[in-house]
Amino acid sequence: MTVTNIAHALGLHMHQPPGNLRLLIEVSPWEAEQIIRCYERVVRYAEHFRDVAVLHVGFSGVLLEQLLDPEVVARYRAIVDIPAMLERYRRAPNIELVGTGYSHPIFPLIARADWSEQLTRGRALVERAFGRAPRGFWPPELAFTMEMTPALVKAGYDYVVVDGGHVRPADGMSDVLRPYLACHDGACIRVVPRDRALSGAQQSGLEPDGFEREVCVRAARSPRPREPRLLTTWCDGENGAWLRQTQEQAGFFGHFFAPQMTRWRAGESMIRPVSLGRYLDAFHPRVHARVQTGCWNTDADVGAALSRWTGSRAQRAAVTELVRLSERYWSLLREYREDDDDGHLTRARQLILEAETSCYLYWGESWLPYLHQRLEAAASALAEFAGESGSAPPPICCAVDLTSADAEA
Repeated sequence: MTVTNIAHALGLHMHQPPGNLRLLIEVSPWEAEQIIRCYERVVRYAEHFRDVAVLHVGFSGVLLEQLLDPEVVARYRAIVDIPAMLERYRRAPNIELVGTGYSHPIFPLIARADWSEQLTRGRALVERAFGRAPRGFWPPELAFTMEMTPALVKAGYDYVVVDGGHVRPADGMSDVLRPYLACHDGACIRVVPRDRALSGAQQSGLEPDGFEREVCVRAARSPRPREPRLLTTWCDGENGAWLRQTQEQAGFFGHFFAPQMTRWRAGESMIRPVSLGRYLDAFHPRVHARVQTGCWNTDADVGAALSRWTGSRAQRAAVTELVRLSERYWSLLREYREDDDDGHLTRARQLILEAETSCYLYWGESWLPYLHQRLEAAASALAEFAGESGSAPPPICCAVDLTSADAEA
């Protein structure tokens, strides 16, 4: 069977942990150049294929803060004019911006009371940088739980991308080539399953012929080959040699994206690029589904463990302390309700949100000092606010080199 109604939503996710662009330009300038060129390359190719291409791009809030930082702008000016690049994103009608958490947190692991601010801050920074609000949401590390649904809807999102392996349709027919409707506590959001295998290929290496064949075979063998098929592939936009390749003909955009868009422009491809927002408006999902708690790298039966971020005792202890400190912040805020004249609460809040960055847990225990530095400073600020001098926790005993060039997560 030949399937001709195949839509393709292609997404790229961009994130750098707090302060990383400054760090890299100092300790690893070549890596810094590779990364900053990734951001410019996306909008340049979108402009070149404005008539046919559609790209979904998400920036974490802490990355946008860095791209808006005058010092970062000045340090990278010889490589990329960052303000001009952001303006080009603003003007690109074929780039659909998506939101993510402000500091790129693992939402199922952080205090639920922090969800709202992580969502609203991240969304506000997208609007500030690009002049338009995102409709779709990319959960950091694709870590999603159904309990997030009301918070996402309240924040203004109407669709969310999730790992396809964790979607459980109500009709019992697993099909990653269609969107669904997920409801929880009276709130409903449209769910777009991401194809894990083809997203992995997008991250590491694709060629148009093989991509066309594989997608057509998958669509023909899918449960509903005669219905519209929606393939969603998504990967990090600045990680790995394939995406960072400065010799563009040997990388993602030169070797795959440009030839694939040229095929579609010439009428030689059955796979059409689509905007998820417009596609979902045209094909309203009606089949309900439940999404099991999980992320991009866990199987459905063990997804809730999120073991990449909680696998060691030290990681679990850090998560526990992070939640405890957040609860302490909210408790003080409710108890005192007074002006934060000295800025202690404000400082503690910022440090807690930054400590929730997934990167600090992702690299096992090697990056935990980044998290603990923020936790200790936040605890001290909260103690000063409450008049509890000397009540900050003891310093963390472990020590690692925090200036390693292996600093991009």
